Amino acid sequence: MTKKRYEIPMEDTWKLEDMVADRETWEQLYKEAVKEAERYEEFKGKLAESADVLYEALKFDDTFSEKIERLYVYARMRSDEDTADQEYQDMFSRAQSLSFRAGELSAFMIPEILGMPDGQLALYCRSENGISHYRRLLEQLAKRKAHTLSHEMEGLLARSKEATQGGAQIFRMFNNADVRFPSITGSDGRELPVTHGSFISLMENPERKIRKSAFESLYGVYKQYSNTLAAAFAANVKQAVFYARARKYDSSRSYYLNSNEVPEEVYDRLTASVRKGLPKLHRYISLRKRLLKTDDLHMYDLYVPLVAEADRPFSFQEAKEMVKEGLAPLGEEYRALLKKGFDGRWIDVYENEGKRSGAYSWGVYGCHPYVLLNFQGTLKDVFTLAHEMGHAIHTWYSNEAQPYTYAGYRIFVAEVASTCNEALLIRHLLETSKDRKERAYLLNHFLESFRTTLFRQTMFAEFEQKAHEMEAAGESLTARSLCGIYAQLNRDYFGPDMEVDEEIGYEWERIPHFYTPFYVYQYATGFSAAIAISRRIMAGEPGTLKGYRSFLGGGCSMEPVELLKLCGVDMSESGPVDEALEFFGELLDEFERCMREETGV
Repeated sequence: MTKKRYEIPMEDTWKLEDMVADRETWEQLYKEAVKEAERYEEFKGKLAESADVLYEALKFDDTFSEKIERLYVYARMRSDEDTADQEYQDMFSRAQSLSFRAGELSAFMIPEILGMPDGQLALYCRSENGISHYRRLLEQLAKRKAHTLSHEMEGLLARSKEATQGGAQIFRMFNNADVRFPSITGSDGRELPVTHGSFISLMENPERKIRKSAFESLYGVYKQYSNTLAAAFAANVKQAVFYARARKYDSSRSYYLNSNEVPEEVYDRLTASVRKGLPKLHRYISLRKRLLKTDDLHMYDLYVPLVAEADRPFSFQEAKEMVKEGLAPLGEEYRALLKKGFDGRWIDVYENEGKRSGAYSWGVYGCHPYVLLNFQGTLKDVFTLAHEMGHAIHTWYSNEAQPYTYAGYRIFVAEVASTCNEALLIRHLLETSKDRKERAYLLNHFLESFRTTLFRQTMFAEFEQKAHEMEAAGESLTARSLCGIYAQLNRDYFGPDMEVDEEIGYEWERIPHFYTPFYVYQYATGFSAAIAISRRIMAGEPGTLKGYRSFLGGGCSMEPVELLKLCGVDMSESGPVDEALEFFGELLDEFERCMREETGV
C-alpha cells in the first residue's frame, strides 16, 4: 500500500521551511503582497516622464515579482505533497489569482516602455541612476514591439489569463488527485497497485503478463475518460492559438519559441534530423524483438531491461553515492554542492498517497533549490536523481552569479545541465564496469535514454505541432483525431517490428508537459547538447569545463543559443543532433556485439 504523507520519515522529505517558515508566515506575506500590488497604479502613465521613474517602476516590478513567486511556488509545492489537501489547494489558488491580478495591474508597463521613442529609451539607459542594470531586459522587450498591443488590450489579455487556465487545471486535478487505476495480480497471487509512480517499474517487470496487465489497467482508465481529456487538452491548445493570434504571431509555435529567444529553425532541424535517424531506432526495436524471443513485440515490451540478470534495486543512499562518483569530472565544488543538497533536505524522496507524480526541480530566488522525486529504487530512479540535481545545481549557480532579473534561465537550456549529468553518470558506470553482463545492461540503459528522450520527445513534439496546426486551421481536436495522430506517429517511430497496441493511442492524455505548449522538444535538443558537452568534458578538451561553468551561471543574461556556444555547442546547426544520433548508432553496434557474445542472438 502507498504510504500516507505523515508516514514518510522527515529526513526523506524536503524542508520547505527554508523557503517560507510556516503557514502563518505565508499568510502574512500574502496579505502584504495583496496591498503592494496596488502600487503599480503609482507608475501608470508615468514611465516616459524620466529615467528615475522608469527605474523605480522596474525595480518595484522585480521586488514584487520575487515575492509573488515565493508565495506561488511554496503553495504549489505544498499542494504537490498531497494534491488532495484542500488547504494547500486554496493557498495555491489564491497565489495563482494574485499572480494573475499582478499581471493585470502591470500590463501597462510594456506598452508604455515600447511606446517611447527609441532615442528616448536609449537616453534613459545611459543614465547613472542604476537603470543600466535593465539594459538587456529592455533590449528583449524591444524585439517584442511588433507584438505588443495597446494599454487597454494588454490589460484585457492579462485579465483573461486566469479564465483560460481551465484545461490545464482540469488535467492537473484529474491526473494527480482524482484518477485511480485498478490493481493487478502478481505471479504470487498478491495485489500489485498501479500508480503513476509504480507504472514504469511494472513496465520493467520481467513477467510479460504483469506488464500487459499494468499497461491495460492504466490505459483502460485513460480510454474511459478520453473525451474529457481531449476537451481539456483542446482548451489548452485553443488558448495558446488565441494568444498567438492576439499578439500577431504567425503561429502558436512562433509565439512560444520567440518568447524563449529560440529560432523556429531549431525545431524543424530537430524533427528533420530525428526522422532521418529513425532507421537506427527501427534497428534497435528489431534487436529488442530478437532478444526477447517473441513473435510479436508490443508497446508494453519497450521498457523491460534486455539484460534482466544485471538489474537490481538500489537504496537511496547507494543512489547518492553513485551520483557523486559519476559527476566527479565536474570538480570538487560541484560535488560539494551535491553533498549540501543531499544532506540539507533539498529532496522529497518517496511516493506517498496523493503526491504529484513524476519528478522535478523548483525553487525561488534567495533560497536553495528543491527536488521532488518518487524514488522506487530502480536504476532509472538513480538517473532521475542525477537529472534533477543537475537542474537544482544549475539553478544554484545561476542564482549565485546573476541578480534576480537575469537568474531564471530559459526553458531551452533547462534540460542541458540535467541531461549532461545523466550522460556523465552513464559514461562513468560504463568505464568502471568489469562485468560483461553489467556493461551490456548499462549500454541498454543508455540506449533507452536515447529512445525515451531524443526519439520519444521529438515524437511528442511532432504530435504537439500537428495538434496546434489543426486548431489553427479550424479542425476539431477530438479524442478520435488525437488518438489517430498519436497512434500513427508510434507506427512511424517504432517501425515494422512493433505491434502498435490500441491502448498506446491514449498515451498523449497522460503527458503533463503538453499543457506547457512547445516545451517537450527542448528535452530532445537539450539531450543532444548534453551529449556533445559530456563528450568534451570526458575527453578533457581545453576550456570546456570553464565554459560549462560560465553556462551554468549564465541565467538568461544571454540568448540561450549563445549561452550554449560557451560550451562549444551550436544548436543553430543540426550538428549536435546528428552527433547524438551517430553516437546512438555506435552504442547500438557495441550492444549488439555484447549480446551476440552473451546470447548468440
